[in-house]
This record gives sequence, C-alpha cells and structure tokens, in this order.
Amino acid sequence: MLFDLKPKSRREEIFDREKEFRELENSIERYPLTLLLGIRRVGKSSILRAYLTENPGILIDCRELYAESGHITRDDLIRELQSKGSIFQRIASKFRVKLNLRFLQIEPRDASLREIFRELNELGEKTGKFIIAFDEAQYLRFYGSRGGKELLALFAHAYDSLPNLRIILTGSEVGLLHDFLGIDDYESPLYGRVGGEIYVKPFDSETSKAFLRVGFKEVGVVVLEEDIEKAVSILDGIPGWLVLFGARYLETHDFQRAMESTLNIAKGLLLGELSELERRSRRYIGILRAIALGYNRWSLIRDYLELKKMRTPEPRLHELLKNLKKMGWIEEENGEYRLTDPLLRLALRD
Repeated sequence: MLFDLKPKSRREEIFDREKEFRELENSIERYPLTLLLGIRRVGKSSILRAYLTENPGILIDCRELYAESGHITRDDLIRELQSKGSIFQRIASKFRVKLNLRFLQIEPRDASLREIFRELNELGEKTGKFIIAFDEAQYLRFYGSRGGKELLALFAHAYDSLPNLRIILTGSEVGLLHDFLGIDDYESPLYGRVGGEIYVKPFDSETSKAFLRVGFKEVGVVVLEEDIEKAVSILDGIPGWLVLFGARYLETHDFQRAMESTLNIAKGLLLGELSELERRSRRYIGILRAIALGYNRWSLIRDYLELKKMRTPEPRLHELLKNLKKMGWIEEENGEYRLTDPLLRLALRD
C-alpha cells in the first residue's frame, strides 16, 4: 500500500521509480561501486531495500551505528554484519547454495573485515554477485581513528580484487559523501576508481498528484481534486511527506486535520535533525532561518546574521554555505539560495 508508513521492501510498493531501478541494475552490472544519492525522505532507502529483496545482498544502516555512540568502530561493523545471519541463511536457501561464512561463528575481535569481504565475494561467486550496501554512508567518515580511510582502502581492495562483490553507498549529504570517498583526490584510496551514480529526485507536481490519486484509489477513498492539489502545493514532491499526509487522511477523512497532523509530525522530525546540525554550529540554523524568511542572497544572509548578533567573517560564511549545500539542506541557483525541503520553513519560522 502506497500510504503504509513502514519502509517499503518490494518493488511493486514503490511508485514511479522504474527508471531508478533500471539505472541501479545497470550500474551494479557495470561497476564494483555504486552511489545512490538524493535528499532526505526522497525514497533512496526504499528503492535499495526493494532491490535487495530481489537480489543477494545485505544492508547496513550507518546512521544507526553512528547514533549509538557518536562514532563507528571495527567491532561495531563486524557485529552488525554478524547480526545478518538469518538474511545470509535465506539467501543461501533461495539460491540453493551451501553457506560457509566463517566470520559468523567467531568473536568480532578475531574477525578481519578484509577476510569477511573475501568470504562475501565467494558467496557472490555462487549467487551471481553479492551486494553489501551502506545506507547514509557519509557517516562512515566517523569510522576508526583516521576518518574512515581504513574502510576506503578496503573498498579499493574490493573494487580491484573481488569481482563478485558489489558495494552500494547511499547518501542524503551528497557533497559530504563525495568528499569522504575522494574519488578525484589523489590522496584517497579510491582515487581514480570510477563508479556509477544514481540520483533519486523528488516527484514533479504532476507525479505527486498522481501518487496521491493512486494511493487513495488503492484503498477506495474519494478525495477532492482541489485537496490533492492543495496538498502538493504545500508538501511539494517529497514522497516521505506525501505518504505521511495520505496515512493521516485515511485516519481523519478531513483535509485540514490530516494536513495539520502531517505538518506537526514533520516539524518534530525536522527539529530533531536541526538540533543535530546546530551542535556543529549555531550559525547553520541562522543561515537556514534567513533563507526561510526570504533573505536568500549571500549579502542578505550576511546582514541577517549580523542583525541576529552572529556576525560571520566572509570566508567563514562561504564555508558554511558550501557545507549546507554538501549536506543537502540548501541549493543555489543564479546566486539565490533555497531550502531543499519545503517544510523546513515551517520548523525554522517558529
């Protein structure tokens, strides 16, 4: 069901993403490394989960690993891989192969990530490629004591020497993920290794309306066309918010109550994310609030920060704006900045 709030795990549950599925399939066939990119709540994880339902592979949630302690250790990652034992068993059963993964039977301190990747490559030889996917992979920069360089070296080894293993990295902070991987940086272990890139974009206006129409038709609920158009004008084309609105409408059968509930929940989620961002620098929130209020050019943002007693040197302001773009919070076109999520304005204005 389109309006099911649980993460999607089957292709038929996902609306109008066949192009992205084809691009993902082609990239995995062609490249050892694939990036699946897009802003928050656009549907990257659902696409990936659905793809892994059909193909042999496992998914590691990097943000969840990071949230537990504020960093990711070697043992954390190995324990997470070992926790996927039942998934490995299902894959072995589905493809009728004998499962012989030694790392599942030993203590994390005795396991080697390089050896684990080699074992997964051997499994891929039996199943026709094996996928290890890292969701929100920009958090891998908090791995170990060297900013994740050990993992990048492991990815480079897999790229060069493990032909039956495929690595997928998703990221909503696209610029940070690119910086972490350093494919164009000669000091990075992945330098020069070309990978595939798939961008998952928000729906356009007509696709968003079609999404809501199909979702309501699926459950036999009649909704006024003007309500659908009004919902899209507020929520734009971000599938996560459209799903939330649809689910709330099914509960209330009232546009106003459903939209209020959607906006309140969205506000709570965004405030949590903004709180995490503010810990990095309170000026980030000042900049986002300036843009939300219409101060959308560099000089206007500078003046707004000064007015709010957050005077920021010009080089620092350029750096902060660049970082916000890398993290996927804002976009820039012709010298004007805008928020990538329309509901951010709601959370920032209060």
